[in-house]
Amino acid sequence: MSGANTRMIAANVLDAVLHRGRSLKAELSSALPRLPDPRDRALVEAAVMAALREHGRYADALSQWMSRPPGARDGLLRSLIYIGLAQIDAMKLPPHAAVDATVEAARLSGRAHQAGLVNALLRRALREPLPPAPVDAAWPEWLADRIRAAWPDDAEAIFKASAEPPPMWLRVNRRKIPRALYAERLAEAGIAHHLSDDLADAIRLDTPLPVTALPGFEEGQVSVQDGSAQRLVDALELPREAKVLDACAAPGGKAAHLAERHPDVRQLAIDVDERRVRRMQEGFARLGLDIATGVADATSPASVPAEGGFDAIVIDAPCSATGIVRRQPDILLHRRADDIDALIGLQIRLLEASWSMLKPGGTLLYATCSILPEENGRNVADFIARHADAALQPLDARFGRDTGHGHQRLPGENGLDGFFYARLVKSA
Repeated sequence: MSGANTRMIAANVLDAVLHRGRSLKAELSSALPRLPDPRDRALVEAAVMAALREHGRYADALSQWMSRPPGARDGLLRSLIYIGLAQIDAMKLPPHAAVDATVEAARLSGRAHQAGLVNALLRRALREPLPPAPVDAAWPEWLADRIRAAWPDDAEAIFKASAEPPPMWLRVNRRKIPRALYAERLAEAGIAHHLSDDLADAIRLDTPLPVTALPGFEEGQVSVQDGSAQRLVDALELPREAKVLDACAAPGGKAAHLAERHPDVRQLAIDVDERRVRRMQEGFARLGLDIATGVADATSPASVPAEGGFDAIVIDAPCSATGIVRRQPDILLHRRADDIDALIGLQIRLLEASWSMLKPGGTLLYATCSILPEENGRNVADFIARHADAALQPLDARFGRDTGHGHQRLPGENGLDGFFYARLVKSA
């Protein structure tokens, strides 16, 4: 496919997400399979991600460089310019590739009369640095204010880390291959990597790759999972043949990791969405894992086959996802202030329902990929206040900073996503 067509596809994806409220994941899932060359797929994804992370800064640049920046009816033109700027500014592509292909994409889109404008703006970006913009330029004001209130000493670092491309974390399936041997396979394939000292199954790639380029992926030797999510399994100390519920399991990474680490565990992985459960089953099959699954609502114990209760329950709760903005930059476009209260209500219902299904002496592990205290430590503190039989068990420094009611990892720390962990024990 020509470079211009590739840029046009990237601009269409960006326009749908940025100006029409569409999901980034859904748009990429639709667009990328149409590109037969994996290099084109990688370019589209990287350009869209970069443009979304920096769209606030690029908007400021256009406001300063143009007397009349593209308006609401020119969303595709604005998106095409952002894709060009992302190639120059964030991706550091050769000028002829970034400028010429993007200008030609303007012509292909039926905007030949605006190709000169696109050319002039991109060549200006080659000559001079983009105007500076606040590090929180892409964040809605209400959410940036909450981050500053919650983390006054760390807010600027959070905004900066959330605008940077994350590394690619791999989880080696120890039931298939030792981590050291898989690292040798990466070396033989010429893939630069780093072993994590304190994540037993993790390998970090600084340059992300398509999963099809990973040795042994189809054979189930490895999965893609951020180190913060891998850390969750380290918080579970389980008796042999423990009965475990993963209450919000899809897409299944944590359930799979638990089964890889503890083959004797009897695990049930549930989700409310039948399609997500099917995809989860496909993932388990690739990894060679026999994990029971079900379509069930974890807020409704009657829908969960929980005879006799569970020795441990994992709740990786739906949340604001403010700890993974660098991976899902469209979060900042779609999240609304009233979403937070609705999510907190769901988290409370999940905690209450799960507690009723937990055996005395059992462990409940509550986790989110949020960095908002109201979804994390405050939820845990309120829950303990309501339940005399609930006690918070300590975790160590590997889980991030101690908030008093759980541990918080902020985005970018040690190359990891933002994540919260709290381990509760039900008195016998």
